Amino acid sequence: MSHHPDMPPCAALIGGEWVQTSHTLSVEAPATGKTLTEIARCQAAQVEEAVTAARQAFEGQLGSRSVKWHDWSARLRGEWLFSFAAKIDEDAETLAALECADTGKPISQARGDIAACARYFRFYAGAADKLHGETIPFETDYAVMTLREPFGVCAQIIPWNYPSQIFGRCVAAALAAGNTIVLKPAEDACLSVLRLAQLAQENGLPPGVLNVIPGLGSEAGEALAAHAPIDHLSFTGSPATGTLVAQSAATHHVPVTLELGGKSPQVLFADADMDAALAAAVRGIIQNAGQTCSAGSRLLIEASCFDAVLSRLTALFSELRCDVGENDPDCGPLINARQRDRLESLLAAARDDGIRVLAKGRLADDAPPGGYFVVPQVLIDIPDGHAVLNEELFGPVLAVQRFENEEEAVHLANATDFGLCAGIWTRDGGRQLRLAKHIRSGQVFVNNYGAAGGIELPFGGVGRSGYGREKGFEGLKSYTRIKTIAIRHG
Repeated sequence: MSHHPDMPPCAALIGGEWVQTSHTLSVEAPATGKTLTEIARCQAAQVEEAVTAARQAFEGQLGSRSVKWHDWSARLRGEWLFSFAAKIDEDAETLAALECADTGKPISQARGDIAACARYFRFYAGAADKLHGETIPFETDYAVMTLREPFGVCAQIIPWNYPSQIFGRCVAAALAAGNTIVLKPAEDACLSVLRLAQLAQENGLPPGVLNVIPGLGSEAGEALAAHAPIDHLSFTGSPATGTLVAQSAATHHVPVTLELGGKSPQVLFADADMDAALAAAVRGIIQNAGQTCSAGSRLLIEASCFDAVLSRLTALFSELRCDVGENDPDCGPLINARQRDRLESLLAAARDDGIRVLAKGRLADDAPPGGYFVVPQVLIDIPDGHAVLNEELFGPVLAVQRFENEEEAVHLANATDFGLCAGIWTRDGGRQLRLAKHIRSGQVFVNNYGAAGGIELPFGGVGRSGYGREKGFEGLKSYTRIKTIAIRHG
């Protein structure tokens, strides 16, 4: 077990204090399968304490000198967010090292995630005092206005694949709007989140404004989702768990934002810039070992260039290398043995069904034998309706299909219950707009994929990909509710 001095405490942050729990959880390093450290295992009692602390901080009842967080002016909240972004920058290498060791992702990707986290805080710092209401034309003897007010206590349940980035997009927006937070990070990877919570304390965030309760989803997460006094809930994770979370929240009429995953297509026409398109197709499936809700996990290729594209894909994938994150490979390990075994089982079933592996990457010769590695690969000859086309595999596996025309491309792109992202690669301007309008997806990228993280761009899905929007101004608005004030002045 590591005793690195930069490891965050094995505790929960509740009401400004780091609280020990009677039980702990071991955290495995995905690259080796060995124990990395331990984290707190919070139960319903800690959830109750954290929600109470967040409520008291929101209402100004926590401690003798406590001030209501939402009574901080928008300008002051923005200034705190700006200063916290600088704090993240100062600690970036420590945070990236924790993210790399904890998730297994390549160190360059971990550094990018930390930079993105800081960008979220800068974006919402600048947006905090620009969250405007409206005046509404009404009867002549009335003045009518709307105010955007914070919900109050926001519960946030975040996943293990991008802990620091999703911390940034959730926490920064909620704080900018004037809410207080109880955050439940994933048990598989939350070390960067705990470190960020430490930094928030050091940066002078009032006690109880941010509370962090590590633990199992079936214990701390379930207790938080079902907690009556919370005012808003955001969840990022699997559709199955998202359904349970939404059902729990509905019991208490708590509004929910769900970001649940995808089976996102990239649609490649023969007139595309092939160098850019194929680089994006590879990057879109190997980033974070394919453990990305917005991964471009399906590549739809126009028939007239199908064989040529397969030849280039074969060459590109054969060059990909899997290794431990600190060596900065193309692809790191999966998060745990359960995910690896699930993916390998799905791939074995696909082979039994006659699906062919076109190309594979390779595992570094000196990669640890206990690591949870699955090499990047391309699947072809896939029957319509097969699971590898419809289910989120959450690994570095690209499913390839052929199409003859625009109509078939749209049909194949929409032949899934998910609808998070889509990519369209063509130089034809009319075709770009036709497909962008007809593909069922929350985000559509034309001649790019992902828009470099798109912190400013509203993000969310349709269907099994969830509902509600995060990122950008829409993400900020989602942490507020509108109050209408109608004044009759005679």
